Amino acid sequence: MSILVTGVAGFIGFHTAKALVKRGDRVIGIDNINDYYDPRLKEARVAELRAAPEFSFVKLDIADRGGMLALVAANRDLTGIIHLAGQAGVRYSLENPYSYVDANVMGTVVVLEAARRIDRLSALTYASSSSVYGANCKQPFSVEDPVDKPVSLYAASKRSCELIARSYSHLYGLPATGLRYFTVYGPWGRPDMAAWLFTEAILADRPIKVFNDGKMARDFTYIDDIVAGTIAAHDRPPRAGHAGDQVAHRLYNLGNHKPENLLDFIAAIEQALGRKAKKQLLPMQPGDVIESFADIDSARRDLGFAPNTSVEDGIARFVAWYKRYHNIN
Repeated sequence: MSILVTGVAGFIGFHTAKALVKRGDRVIGIDNINDYYDPRLKEARVAELRAAPEFSFVKLDIADRGGMLALVAANRDLTGIIHLAGQAGVRYSLENPYSYVDANVMGTVVVLEAARRIDRLSALTYASSSSVYGANCKQPFSVEDPVDKPVSLYAASKRSCELIARSYSHLYGLPATGLRYFTVYGPWGRPDMAAWLFTEAILADRPIKVFNDGKMARDFTYIDDIVAGTIAAHDRPPRAGHAGDQVAHRLYNLGNHKPENLLDFIAAIEQALGRKAKKQLLPMQPGDVIESFADIDSARRDLGFAPNTSVEDGIARFVAWYKRYHNIN
């Protein structure tokens, strides 16, 4: 038996595949290794995964219909898919909207079409985002809250994925779980995320861009906690009839349940680096939100999800990795 992990060269995909291999699963990883950010970082992640004999890699775009169907046809021992591929980034969606439709919407439809052709499929788990909550004012965000007012195309594309996955569960009985991730950070993280951008700028003695004058909060969630929640969700696929829902589709928030002020997050990076940041205070950016805060009660109850990494510890681990990766003493 084996598990297909899409977006395996990405931040969460890499760590998820690594954890699956470590516990003894066979993993087939796919990724198109695009240039949204430096492909060398993605290639380095894949190179580390290739060291394990239980891992195999196929360079493939999830929107490639023929390629995806051929892949599942050639791997008859597949029993699960963890779908983490997609076009990330709220701000980039203002510049290149088509890539979000191609990767997130069309790509997810192709993955679902492939999934329903797997004879022994036990679970499909896919990445959504806290961005779907948009301009909701109620805190913390609950999966029961309405999410029909996205403030970015990225958010809209992720909400579309949730609706499409639910329809496939209804039509074909696919057991599908969507995970709304809240601001994931940690070693091997993305260069367009706050931890990397701030660390890079502080080390270069450049000012960091602090939007909304720093009056923002995020439910920063360490990568190991996210991976634990992702695998727990995959190991516990939904069933029709659970909690009165006749469709085998569930949504969960995976967050730290403790929003951190952006300036406190920066202070943790300063502490880990032993340097002070130069701050360039800027107004709010289009598509951004003031605060994210995850209600994780259902994830705790159903998945045993229990994030326990403080921002101080998580940032210290990220900074240590960042220095090793860039050969900084």
